[in-house]
Amino acid sequence: MNFQLTPEQTEFRDAVSRFAERHLRANARERAHEPKYPWDVAKLMAAQGLLGITLKEEDGGQGGSLMDAVLAIEAIAAVCPRSADVIQAGSFGPVRVFAEYGTPMQKERYLTRILNGEGVISVGMTEPEAGSAVTDLKTSATPDGDGFRLNGSKVFSTHAPYADVLLVYCRFAPGVGGIGSVLVDTKAEGVRFGQHSSFMSGEEWAQIYFDNVHVAPEMVVLKEGGFKKQIAGFNVERLGNTSRSLALGRYCYEEARQWAMQRKQFGRLLCEFQGLQWKFADMKMKLDAGQLLLYRAATTTDASGIPSAQDTAIAKAFCNQAGFEIASEALQVMGGMGYSQESLVEYCMRRCRGWMIAGGSIEILKNRIAEGVFERTFSQRP
Repeated sequence: MNFQLTPEQTEFRDAVSRFAERHLRANARERAHEPKYPWDVAKLMAAQGLLGITLKEEDGGQGGSLMDAVLAIEAIAAVCPRSADVIQAGSFGPVRVFAEYGTPMQKERYLTRILNGEGVISVGMTEPEAGSAVTDLKTSATPDGDGFRLNGSKVFSTHAPYADVLLVYCRFAPGVGGIGSVLVDTKAEGVRFGQHSSFMSGEEWAQIYFDNVHVAPEMVVLKEGGFKKQIAGFNVERLGNTSRSLALGRYCYEEARQWAMQRKQFGRLLCEFQGLQWKFADMKMKLDAGQLLLYRAATTTDASGIPSAQDTAIAKAFCNQAGFEIASEALQVMGGMGYSQESLVEYCMRRCRGWMIAGGSIEILKNRIAEGVFERTFSQRP
């Protein structure tokens, strides 16, 4: 079995690496500690054709594969970890579900701005009482004339404080079959943002309140019965999370490896101490294993380019854990410099820790994996 990239994939990855070196390395540390979205990077990437990598050409995308987008994240993150988020937002996140199921009118209104690096879409999924149990969501879309009235709230929505539009998971009717989604302009009447707060990563979030927001019929993306389609599409977003976890782990590994070959203690280079050699051996094994799992999930997709739920769960659970553990060990190797904000290792460790929760916690993913092992569904409800 050949695990090598094709010549075209290698050429693409190398081109993205050159772009990153030329445009992103200089301010990588400052960019990582800026909570606002890096619009300058988004516009640069749009001009380079790095937004909408996985979207169809007729939608304004590049018509590439999930594997292409994974390679782009790896190449960008190796130089500027924060900028990898822009690839995620432009190819993996809710933009992919929107492009898959949105109408031509909806795409014309919002997608063009997003792919030009001038806007971003956020997904309103998690609620105060519905996290891992997302089917418990209460945000409702009740009929009002030919449209709907949206009421409820969302929390922990990535990019929400500066998004143009929200893809809101909502309830049209009782039960799982009653869940669908609508598009809501962040400046629409009745949309209100609570006090801004910060994650451990430094990113900002704010609770979103929908108070009798009017949703025109043309703003509905998926009505009743749309939940399974949305969750299938969410596996694409999970792969973006997975890619960044492993890529930031690799960034930390490389930083620590260079440090260990230059830093001396007790008259010896750090890399000459067996205890540290074993740390690097463990890190290398996790990186190689994680990359194989990630590439399997990215290349084993259905006709619409959606990855297997099982392969995605395995890759995400492993890479989330591996990325965090590698970042933590790299920080330990680098000591005070790793712990300092003079290095991006501590930043990467904080980011990787968040991805063990976001997009499906490791525990929920293990439940999904176990269902595949035993070929049956296990309800988590009493």
